[in-house]
Amino acid sequence: MMRLFLKRSFVVALWLLTPIAVTAEDIMIENFKAQPETRWRFFTDDVMGGVSTGTVAFLTEGDTTYARMTGSVSTENNGGFIQIRMDLPDGAPEDATGVRIVVRGNSQRYFVHLRTSGTVLPWQYYQAGFDAKEGWSELRLPFEAFERSGQLLRAVPRASSLKSIAVVAFGRDHNAKIDVSEVGFY
Repeated sequence: MMRLFLKRSFVVALWLLTPIAVTAEDIMIENFKAQPETRWRFFTDDVMGGVSTGTVAFLTEGDTTYARMTGSVSTENNGGFIQIRMDLPDGAPEDATGVRIVVRGNSQRYFVHLRTSGTVLPWQYYQAGFDAKEGWSELRLPFEAFERSGQLLRAVPRASSLKSIAVVAFGRDHNAKIDVSEVGFY
């Protein structure tokens, strides 16, 4: 009897001392299957006089649909970006803690940009970088990893205030090629 009591006590103690992993449900906002061209806009730094060029295509490979952004990023004439952006009219769920994205690319550095109700000027955003390897990979970018573009913005973006999300080739002269198959929050 004492042995059974000790065994149960040990199990209860282990259960109480073991950290509980809290996993939020992933929230998919885009899988590029149903008319993504109605939700995503492509633009370059030419909106401010830059000379970067590029395009976006929506493609299917087997069961995977995705956006492919390609182009030439140039820092000439105060430029330096190409991007695809999607508006988020409902923001993100209040309990979201970061961005989830599935990408592949040409082993270059890319960025996710977030705009919020507080990023009112065109050059304001929150930015998190990542490397897009040649094979598909899932990336999780916590909101705390996003850097603000200026001191007037909150230190960390709030999920409920998000207004848009973008995948961006940014900041240096290079040829961009990145595929995005899923975008969401976690």
